[in-house]
Amino acid sequence: MNTAPPHRISPAGMPRGGPGASRWDRLFETDRDEYIDRPDAPARCRRVLRGLDRFQRLTLGYRTCGRLTAAEFGPAAHPRVLELGAGCGRLAYGILRRHPTARVTASDVNPAVVEALRAGPLGRHPRADCAVFDATAIDAPEGAYDVAVMAMSLHHLPPDGVAALLREGTRVARTLLLVDGWRHPLSLGAVPLMFLTGGPAQAHDGVISLRKVYSADAVRALAGMCGAPLRVHTRFALPGYLVATATRSSYAPAAALPSRLRTRK
Repeated sequence: MNTAPPHRISPAGMPRGGPGASRWDRLFETDRDEYIDRPDAPARCRRVLRGLDRFQRLTLGYRTCGRLTAAEFGPAAHPRVLELGAGCGRLAYGILRRHPTARVTASDVNPAVVEALRAGPLGRHPRADCAVFDATAIDAPEGAYDVAVMAMSLHHLPPDGVAALLREGTRVARTLLLVDGWRHPLSLGAVPLMFLTGGPAQAHDGVISLRKVYSADAVRALAGMCGAPLRVHTRFALPGYLVATATRSSYAPAAALPSRLRTRK
């Protein structure tokens, strides 16, 4: 447990509750791995992913994240959207369905996940691309997108990874949108529903996820340590989301996407 004074905390040592996290919040935090992050538990990982998909559909999570993403399109007539950590691709596909002028790049750090996306509806969609991107080191030019979004995956990154994401996401996009769970012990009330939608494996991961989510204070503090001049706004959204938007003080959009992203794979 990190007990360094707030002004001495580095990005790597940032508590998930922020630099001023209480002793109880630091005890609530955990460094246990979820099945979804363990290569030695593929069967449980698949069960968790199926359960998470059911949970997000049941709670309208995909629709909420899609609405929050569309709110950041701004004046763009043909918004260019990058989803980081796209998983099953349901959020990306929902954005394409509801916004007929949007173009979406669905990305994930796992090549197997991206291959599955290419083999599904996104791989056949004329306004979609699928790419292997590390959210902490995005292989795209400055200003390639209008919005970069990471939904319900921020807690999988370590604190220094969040700082890198904030730096990279605001480099490649005009706005970086982060949506994750709200950090509060009462959020554990959602675990029974996770059990119903995904069984013991998802309940296991759900408890760990809710203990790993970042507070608004932590996101703002990491933004100040990321090495780029950022403006960050955080807020609570029903039923229990942390919503953070980050932009750079100077932003210059690219003239066009690189050819490897315009060419369908």
